[in-house]
Amino acid sequence: MWCFEIEADNPHHGQYAASTVVADLIHLLETKANSMNSEDLLTTKFIIMDFADAVKQRYARCPLDLFRLVRHCLNSEFKVIQQVENVPMGSMTPGPGLMPDSAAVIAQQVDVLRHRTTETGTLLRQVEQEQENFALHYHECTKLKAHLQHLQSQQINQQNIELEKTVRRQKDISEQTLNQKVSSLLRLRLQLSEKLSETVTLLVTLQCWVLDEELIRWKREQQLAGNGAQFNSNLDCIQDWCESLAEIIWLNRQQIKELERLKQKLTLEPPGVVNVLPNLCIQITELLSSLVTSTFIIEKQPPQVMKTNTRFTSTVRLLVGGKLNVHMTPPQVKATIISEAQANALLKNDIVAKGEAGGQILNNIGTMEYHQATRQLSVSFRNMQLKKIKRAEKKGTESVTDEKFSLLFQSQFSVGGGELVFQVWTLSLPVVVIVHGNQEPHAWATVTWDNAFAEPGRVPYAVPDKVSWCRVAEALNTKFRYATGRPLTEANLCFLAEKAFGSPNTSDLQNQMLTWSQFCKEPLQDRSFSFWEWFYAVMKLTREHLRGPWTDGLILGFIRKKQAQDMLIATNTTSTFLLRFSDSELGGITIAWVGDGELGSQVFMLQPFTHRDFAIRSLPDRIADLQHLVHLYPDIPKDQAFGKYYTLLEDQPTSNNGYVKPFLVTHVPGWGGPGPSSTPSYPNTPPDMFQAPSPEAGSARDTPSVASHVSDSVNRSVDYDQFPQHFPQLWAYT
Repeated sequence: MWCFEIEADNPHHGQYAASTVVADLIHLLETKANSMNSEDLLTTKFIIMDFADAVKQRYARCPLDLFRLVRHCLNSEFKVIQQVENVPMGSMTPGPGLMPDSAAVIAQQVDVLRHRTTETGTLLRQVEQEQENFALHYHECTKLKAHLQHLQSQQINQQNIELEKTVRRQKDISEQTLNQKVSSLLRLRLQLSEKLSETVTLLVTLQCWVLDEELIRWKREQQLAGNGAQFNSNLDCIQDWCESLAEIIWLNRQQIKELERLKQKLTLEPPGVVNVLPNLCIQITELLSSLVTSTFIIEKQPPQVMKTNTRFTSTVRLLVGGKLNVHMTPPQVKATIISEAQANALLKNDIVAKGEAGGQILNNIGTMEYHQATRQLSVSFRNMQLKKIKRAEKKGTESVTDEKFSLLFQSQFSVGGGELVFQVWTLSLPVVVIVHGNQEPHAWATVTWDNAFAEPGRVPYAVPDKVSWCRVAEALNTKFRYATGRPLTEANLCFLAEKAFGSPNTSDLQNQMLTWSQFCKEPLQDRSFSFWEWFYAVMKLTREHLRGPWTDGLILGFIRKKQAQDMLIATNTTSTFLLRFSDSELGGITIAWVGDGELGSQVFMLQPFTHRDFAIRSLPDRIADLQHLVHLYPDIPKDQAFGKYYTLLEDQPTSNNGYVKPFLVTHVPGWGGPGPSSTPSYPNTPPDMFQAPSPEAGSARDTPSVASHVSDSVNRSVDYDQFPQHFPQLWAYT
């Protein structure tokens, strides 16, 4: 454990912690408990079994927290030993990774506050006892005074004089004792007030840490996860902290109120001492209110690109609901959609804005349920559907996919038997509403930019108009890795920078600023689409059709045509090919290969394939069809590279109904036939079939571009004369 460096985003480390720490600890505890069979150890046995269950519930889902906590405890113990015995730790010296992390420090602070709350509880009982003793002595003293007054009114005689002296002496002693009781009571009250005040100060500090740092960090990581960043949610641990805070705050609030009640019952205020209890009560109630309202959170965000009339889900959770017994009267939660302007008004405490809606959502009311096993109070909206949306007027170049909305979740509940009533609400991450699939790319541009570059504490939903390229590159890399399974290389990112800035000069990329307009509004040079549209189309193509080959590193993809030519010519080997994303066609990938031309070795580019082509036949199968492609750059045999992705043909040539089942193959005219053998000639070949198509308008093509065609291959003879002349791109042969 000393040498093991924990990485929160490494699944192997999480697995190690789960098996090495959590599972082993639970096993050892259960084994020890089962070995305790004697009657005198029965209580200890139950305590150990309860602790094993507690470890399961608390750390089974976040084993790294227990790992860090145990390691922090060991580290602290070694430090104590070193200080006391002055023994050098040598090889056992903990590294930086062994210093207390936030989870361990928060747990330690919670324990400190629990201990303080126990102390003030004990002190409160002492105050109550002292006050009761004072009341008894005061009553006794009053009786003595009355007795003395009665004696003084009687006829004077020796007996009465002696009795009066005795009673007066008793009265003086009683008054002296009473004064001591008053001093002791005032001292205890002051001591308790100071301790409660210190506890409230510590609670404010710890709650700010948990809510303003840990919970805000969780929300930020949840937002980045919308772009595909890894999200190791520690929400259960945050709930543990918040529940502990809620319990401690509630106990201290009760103690403050009880002390106030005792002081009102017996008013003894020393001169010059300010009564801090009323302010403390207000402060701790506000602390509880802040905790409750801040822990009403969206555990599962609604989709950030939301299509009308499409079902979507979301989950809302109250982290302190179980501890405050909110589930005893389960509250309802209502979801509405509001505009960016309404979200701004809501944050400015405009109560009217809460009742307004920017659209109509079906199935938008749910009741929170308490799950005993997980101690979670939450509601899952499983069948919400956006029916209507109200849009704001557009200015300048704004489009509907630039407009941001948010889902507002609202609820109301009481705690303490109706003593406190809370109205809570929370806003979802920004949502872009679309009505058609062709709006999706730009909608994702808006969401990606917002998720990546939103500043903490911003006005909804303001984002910078320009950001440094290094931040854009990080966002693009995160998104591409999540969608395709493999991150972008530095070379890939340099290529993207050149494309985004429209310049081959990529020096000092870290500090170059990319504007929102360059990102997704302005068309690329000599193109009709923007940088984001090109990137999004490539990412979608790779995710849906090329994920395996891309993950295996078989697709270079992000390289210029000229660079591809130079790389292939440098191999000095014909039939070597590589795969690059098309610059001219959205979501297109082309095959470039070295072949024999009129002037020797020459690079040819195949007309780009798109998702429509791969819906018919996959890229590996098409590469297998083209026999003139032999080695993947630099020198990998293509069957070795793509073989595991080939589609195996069925052995039976006929189907159950007796028909011959055809299959499609790719063929490049003039470069041999498809399949294992090629056909030397193609009857009815149109005279222009072997001519390369003309380049697109606005593009200068200095590399031969070749069109590929899909062939319908069957295991029988075909009468070529009967082949339809109006389908010149389909070829059938034996």
